Amino acid sequence: MSLQNGDSLNLIITGVGGQGNLFISRLIAEALLADGYWVTVGESYGASQRGGSVVSHVRIAKETQYGALTPEGRADIILGLEPMEALRILALYGSPNTFVITNTRPLYPMAVATGEAEYPRLESIRQAINELSRSALYIDASQIAINLAAPLLTNMVMVGALVGTGLLPLARDSIEQQLEADLDKDRLPLNLKAFAMGFAEIGNE
Repeated sequence: MSLQNGDSLNLIITGVGGQGNLFISRLIAEALLADGYWVTVGESYGASQRGGSVVSHVRIAKETQYGALTPEGRADIILGLEPMEALRILALYGSPNTFVITNTRPLYPMAVATGEAEYPRLESIRQAINELSRSALYIDASQIAINLAAPLLTNMVMVGALVGTGLLPLARDSIEQQLEADLDKDRLPLNLKAFAMGFAEIGNE
């Protein structure tokens, strides 16, 4: 998705505490800044240490810096690290023109774990996302990360999938270069591999 002068692109990354939402929002923002875009990042989160929701707004433009938070109904892309969170943010910030890329592996809130609440079936979440969005992609990024023996890198698999869609004005090597700048040599290889596997997953869709 290209940006012309005067255009903006609103990406919202949503998940729960502990999924590395904030790291990848800043990674994407830094890569876009390095490529010459104006970028504003805004964040909101609940009790993240207890698995509360975490939402990052990444607002991108060619020539104007926008406010930190996406207006309701104006999200262009929603990247969900957790499916119910993706649906929740889509209902609030999305429109029939919104693209959704989401992980399919639920992370159950404490109320569900204790039997006080019920988590919707994944099929129901998919149906609702499909009805409310322009297009949706579903990836079991958690399983890909588990296969790498690095479940915490689910977030990096999702970044790879996002970049693989071409929805961001961001090339694969821009993220790879930013990872090289941000991470130490011990962490870099596995992060690059997780990113590459997410990128390749889009080619398999």
